[in-house]
Amino acid sequence: MLKTIFLVALTLAIAIGGGAASVWYVLNLQNGVGAVTIGDWTAFPDLGTPDTDPYSKARVAREGILTLGRAEGLAFVAENDSSGAELRRGCSYTVQGTVPPSRFWTIHAADESMNVINGLKQRAPALHSYEMLREQDNSVSIAVSRTPAPGNWLAVDGTGKMFLILTLYDTTIASSTGVADVKLPRIIKVGCNA
Repeated sequence: MLKTIFLVALTLAIAIGGGAASVWYVLNLQNGVGAVTIGDWTAFPDLGTPDTDPYSKARVAREGILTLGRAEGLAFVAENDSSGAELRRGCSYTVQGTVPPSRFWTIHAADESMNVINGLKQRAPALHSYEMLREQDNSVSIAVSRTPAPGNWLAVDGTGKMFLILTLYDTTIASSTGVADVKLPRIIKVGCNA
């Protein structure tokens, strides 16, 4: 009898623990169910729509984020640079290339909890499309680092992992079926301090 109770308890512990661990793992994936990856960036185009998968709904509920509907825009998240290495706050990066057509867009750095990293108190923690210096071909080059850089500079501070979040507002790609055909800027590592 004691052996049966022990086996039932062990089976329940494995089932509940394994189920909880698998759900936790899936919810923490940046490129999980429903994700579209374009170069260094990942987006969830169905987020905020009736077509959203249950895992994405759970992620939104857990993180308490406000999602954009298809007609409102689309957010892209990058956790790796173009070489595949994890983005770190102690490193310097250049975000270079063209941004898809949109009425307005922003880019900011976030920590592992997806909270905005405020690099310097004198500077805004995000950059937006209206203040961008552009190249002749309408592309942008944004320096992401602790130390000041000429041109477009996104200041970061602290240590550890970081994410870059590019949000396009009022863009045609959010409502079209060709999200995967879009070209996004590359994230190139310049060097590391720590």
